[in-house]
Amino acid sequence: MPDVPASPAGRWPGDRLGLPEGGRGSIARPGRRIAAIAVDSILCGIVYALFFYGSSWASLALFVAEQIVLLAAFGAGIGHLALGLRVVPLHGGRLGLWRPVVRTALLALLVPAVIWDADQRGLHDVFSGTVLLRA
Repeated sequence: MPDVPASPAGRWPGDRLGLPEGGRGSIARPGRRIAAIAVDSILCGIVYALFFYGSSWASLALFVAEQIVLLAAFGAGIGHLALGLRVVPLHGGRLGLWRPVVRTALLALLVPAVIWDADQRGLHDVFSGTVLLRA
């Protein structure tokens, strides 16, 4: 019986990308991703309620600003930091400014975040050339 090649999807999320199955440097799993965005949303909601209540787009603007600034500076938003996650360029190097801008703009649309590839990367990560890893 001939050897059956491995699935193109890999044996675990990130396998095709050369990432470990678990632990530091592995793909962030859905539970942590959802918790991280919940932390960011709650914090932005609190700031919105305290300072910007009544402005229809202020909450989204706060979220977008927080993500772009903190991703560009630290490679992680507050929710990412709280849950031990980090956004890195897929092929190494610096995150720069353009990746956080593209990633956050697509994340603000929500649809790319709920469509994942075989490595559990949302379309916002695919199009920005990034991957969300356990730190």
